[in-house]
Amino acid sequence: MLCHRDGRAGRIRLNRPRALNALDHTMVRRIDAALTAWEHDESVKAVVLTGEGGRGLCAGGDIRGIHADVSGGGGEASAAFWRDEYRLNARIAHYPKPYVAVMDGIVMGGGVGVSAHGDVRVVTERSAVAMPETGIGFVPDVGGTWLLSRAPGELGTHLALTAGPVGAGDALLCGLADHFVPSDRLGAFTSALAEVNVTEALRLHAGTAPAAGLAEQREWIDSCYAADSVEEILRRLRDHGATEAKEAAERVESKSPTALKVTLAALRRAREAGTLEEVLDQEYRVSCAALRDPDFLEGVRAQVIDKDRAPRWAPARLDEVSEAEVERHFAPLGDGELGLAPVR
Repeated sequence: MLCHRDGRAGRIRLNRPRALNALDHTMVRRIDAALTAWEHDESVKAVVLTGEGGRGLCAGGDIRGIHADVSGGGGEASAAFWRDEYRLNARIAHYPKPYVAVMDGIVMGGGVGVSAHGDVRVVTERSAVAMPETGIGFVPDVGGTWLLSRAPGELGTHLALTAGPVGAGDALLCGLADHFVPSDRLGAFTSALAEVNVTEALRLHAGTAPAAGLAEQREWIDSCYAADSVEEILRRLRDHGATEAKEAAERVESKSPTALKVTLAALRRAREAGTLEEVLDQEYRVSCAALRDPDFLEGVRAQVIDKDRAPRWAPARLDEVSEAEVERHFAPLGDGELGLAPVR
């Protein structure tokens, strides 16, 4: 990872292009250290986050490393990584200087965590933004359930359960981004941030975003995903006349049944929470509990390691996932709590 001064801007450049800039613990610590150094440096007027390699900002956390840690070490290192990562997500959300995240190309999972909590979030026509966790037997984290639960209507539920990416227009619609800059202007935009304030740089280089395709699908999305159970959501999707609804049902059905049920519960609880910190505390409980789920290791194996795209979920059916199993993911951790939000 590269951190340096560029005129009036502090630049953070994620630099693991062969791994699509996936975040590891060292990178999280270095981002946090850079934010500390620049917070009280009056010559730094803004922080700019970009990704090297041309393919994306960040594909998420280093799930290969997490898989190896859980398989061989029980997951203690992964829990420590999430502790620092989620604290960084909260810090970004409240950083006192403009935090400009250039969400060009692939931005998934942990990449959303280090970008979409910023106050200036820029997408391009190449952006593909997603919280894909249910596809690997996991649950949206890094403040993802906070962001998705606050998307208009049930758009966030749709994105969380299908785990699919959205482009620039839909990212703006869902509240995951704020501004559109064409990719061929990104170099000029980031260069401008070294010399002028963020508002002026955006005035000079922002453009008109592509249309939000999901806007035309709000009727079936809002009606189908408003249900209180995954089973009922699937029934409504299958019974709806829209082809897109039936396609969404097929995508949901391919995901981990346990992850789907826990994700829906997490989204509904996040919607009632008052602060991002409360939700990050909840996500930390859920993530630590997921370390003991067979579906997480199996999902990473199928999607990332062996790449056979044929996970064998256990249990394999939604009706085999008990309410007690869902509730286990939200159980307090005692002295192991993340502890970002004040105790009520």
